[in-house]
Amino acid sequence: MITRNDDTRLALELRARRDGSLEAVYDRFGRPTFGLLVQMLGDRGLAEDIQQEVFLEVWKRAHQYDPSRSGLLTWIMTIARSRAIDALRKRTPEPQDPERAARLADREDEAGSAEALIERWQVAHMLRRIPADEAELLRLRFYEDRSQREIAEAVGVPLGTVKMRMVSAMRRLRTLMEEEGGV
Repeated sequence: MITRNDDTRLALELRARRDGSLEAVYDRFGRPTFGLLVQMLGDRGLAEDIQQEVFLEVWKRAHQYDPSRSGLLTWIMTIARSRAIDALRKRTPEPQDPERAARLADREDEAGSAEALIERWQVAHMLRRIPADEAELLRLRFYEDRSQREIAEAVGVPLGTVKMRMVSAMRRLRTLMEEEGGV
């Protein structure tokens, strides 16, 4: 289970420019960052380029990270979102016809929904930080919209056990969210 202390340790190592620190940060946060970039940009190649820029910026600006303001993932995703929006602005010429203007407006709406996407990635990251059996119950409940009874049948445990584990999981998730500064 990954803890907030692990993130703080990683941030300190990054700030001190320790060997392997950027690689460790990339190993931990590269996948959700890339997922965000692909969804925002709609282009895997461009997302790869922007991801390199993001982690270069993380390396250069490590001294600016303040763990009291946000979690490390939140800080990195904020940088990624900003770089993706910059790339979309550079890539998008002024529209010449109404149909193209409508398509570009839709792209801007997608960029505006980036906050929701960042939130989803943050929750997914937090779910990896709680016990796997509890995280699975929350995924089934909130991502697959199953009832507690359906979950009990799917995982093969009594309904009362599912309810107790879900309460425990929600408490853990709430604590992690509070540590991250809210999601």
